[in-house]
Amino acid sequence: MNYISFDYGTKNIGVAVGQKITNTGNILNSIKIKNKNIYWKEIEKIIKLWNPKSIIVGLPLNMDGTEQKFTKKTKIFAFKISKKFNIRVHMHDERLSTIEAKRILFKKGFNNLTKNKINSTSALIILESWFLKVFYKKK
Repeated sequence: MNYISFDYGTKNIGVAVGQKITNTGNILNSIKIKNKNIYWKEIEKIIKLWNPKSIIVGLPLNMDGTEQKFTKKTKIFAFKISKKFNIRVHMHDERLSTIEAKRILFKKGFNNLTKNKINSTSALIILESWFLKVFYKKK
């Protein structure tokens, strides 16, 4: 059972795919945004290829848990995915995911610190932390 995660940004959308069996995932190429236009065809290709059960979108919040300006844009992006592709979308806290992504990639070598890899690694962190929250929460 596959899940896709998006780390929505103004210039790139990080993408990761994972599955419930091991609660792990892999990064995919990020999707470029040009002139504020999202390439929905790219998102559609990813959804058709991986046939996810649901999609997780990183929810940008301030460190104190309050919403920021970009939160509304991200929620609109998540809503559009849900409606365009008739799929369930979960919003998941993405605080510090980009910092963690940069730390992971820096350990692999300075050349790994590309925008594509940072955004998609952030999407992977969002996805894997969502797996932990949903499938391993205390009952």
